[in-house]
Amino acid sequence: MTIDVKEADDSTLERWNSFVDESKETTPFHRREALTHLAETANAEVRFLVGYKGQEPVGIFPIFETTKGPFRMVYSPPPHLEVYYLGPALLNFSKLKQRKAERRHRSFIDGCLSWIDDEIDPHYVDVRTVDGYTDLRPFSWNGFDVSPSYTYILDLTEDDLLMQFSRDARSNVRNRDDDCTIREAGVEGIEAVIGQIQNRHAAQDKEYRIDPAFVTELYERLPEGCVRPYVCERDGEILGGMVTLEGDDTIYRWQGGAKHDLDVPINDLLDWHIIRDARERGLTRYDLVGANLPRLCRYKSKFGPEPVAYHTVQRKATRMQAVTGVYRRLPSALRVVSE
Repeated sequence: MTIDVKEADDSTLERWNSFVDESKETTPFHRREALTHLAETANAEVRFLVGYKGQEPVGIFPIFETTKGPFRMVYSPPPHLEVYYLGPALLNFSKLKQRKAERRHRSFIDGCLSWIDDEIDPHYVDVRTVDGYTDLRPFSWNGFDVSPSYTYILDLTEDDLLMQFSRDARSNVRNRDDDCTIREAGVEGIEAVIGQIQNRHAAQDKEYRIDPAFVTELYERLPEGCVRPYVCERDGEILGGMVTLEGDDTIYRWQGGAKHDLDVPINDLLDWHIIRDARERGLTRYDLVGANLPRLCRYKSKFGPEPVAYHTVQRKATRMQAVTGVYRRLPSALRVVSE
């Protein structure tokens, strides 16, 4: 089976978002306007790959090309921008029998990787897929290392979601402080939420590479309702907040929920409000975005979600493996100097 993989021309780019809407394996970051914004921020070149069976599109694969020193690298998504999943997404597979679907899928990924090798010849490739993209064998068969990471998914179709919560979470949302108001707050909310996270990271001497301007630009570029900044306020003061992303059937708990020392269970109230809002809009999944750190799992697991795997696939050229090995063997002081 031959799948023809091409880089999207201007005409195809006009149709790109319709491909995103048709696939069940895409996120808001797969949209053209988001990809362009990521490329500009990461100082990378975004390449829009599309696979065809005849005239029928069978998959899309947005990738980012960049260089560091002598090395050419391909990412999907680009690093350090708080984008957790991207990678390939399949189209027009639902009616195919298993054997034909597997052949088409493998041919699509083979074609994409051949295009990447022919056009870019990278020393390093790093791809993180969405949780719905579950068959990673075509990458393994092409010599990639495949490793799982985890997120939490809460099924919003359950009749009584509150009963899945832990006792303390149920108590917090049932006995909420009536003086607190939760609302969508637009750019004001983005500035408050991202500012809190920046301050939290700075206090812990940790790196956090996005800022309110980055999120605001995403808010303005994406369709209305795709980025939703929620805040919890009391007496006109914003106590905390959450910036969510929304696409297809899923709402993503993207940024926010900074730890605080107040006497109000701000994050519990925010999560419960977001869950109810999403259900009213007909969404069926709440992705709590990340279930890899024990200290964060302790909080997120109290809503009764299921841990679900997504995957990272990586490949390093021999030259880069050798350089990385030498770098890791350097004393830590020398590594700091070299950076």
